[in-house]
Amino acid sequence: MVICLIVTSNLSKRFQWAGKAIDALNGVTFNVSGGEVFGLLGPNGAGKTTTLRIIMGLMRPDSGYVEVGGVRTSRDSSAVRANIGMVSTNDGVYPFLSVREMLLYFADLYAVPMSTARKRLDLLVEQLDLSRFVDQRCCTLSTGQKQRVILARGLMHDPPVMLLDEPTRGLDVVGSQTVFEFISHLKDLGKAVLLSTHRLDEAERVCDRFGLLHRGNLMYTGTLDEIRADTSQEHLTDMFLCMMKSAEQEKSGDTACPTV
Repeated sequence: MVICLIVTSNLSKRFQWAGKAIDALNGVTFNVSGGEVFGLLGPNGAGKTTTLRIIMGLMRPDSGYVEVGGVRTSRDSSAVRANIGMVSTNDGVYPFLSVREMLLYFADLYAVPMSTARKRLDLLVEQLDLSRFVDQRCCTLSTGQKQRVILARGLMHDPPVMLLDEPTRGLDVVGSQTVFEFISHLKDLGKAVLLSTHRLDEAERVCDRFGLLHRGNLMYTGTLDEIRADTSQEHLTDMFLCMMKSAEQEKSGDTACPTV
């Protein structure tokens, strides 16, 4: 039985900026099931970050709702956040704590019993190859090593849902491969993974389904083959070009995408 761990329904959000109303989201709806990687894709300003903030209960939508693990963010945002692991390139590490100290600290923030936290730490050290630097201060780590620590941090409370916000930004090929392997591991664990990125080539590699956002509108959702059928395009980059052209042509009623 497939269980939807993330449900977003008709999310809308409007901001006021410089005296103008900006629609950040317009009726965005999608689901993510356990063991699935859903790619929320779009250029800067498409509404990806707003969507993530609403899912985490950090921002209220003007209309619509989000459920994580069957709990609505409007009813118990703290319980929702306890079910989410967040990984972002904007996250930092505590420079004067060792990796071990920092990971155990975050487990304690989520009220994970210390005996359980130590076992989970040992497992993540092995899975993410942290053994060489687990007792080093975080300020001594390379960029790739810090990213591995951030990945481990998101799993210390063993959440059913993982949100990954541009997880490979600033990483080299080796570091990016670590993230890909991490995502594959999350799928094997049966977690629902929402990947927010504008790296379309990477999304094609790891995602099961996709949602293509443009100016707050979820233009297409589905598997790669389903969106190919809808757009007559082979690759995600061409799909996005098609999508943006369709949006510009919508007023004229001509939304067909040229086949390339």
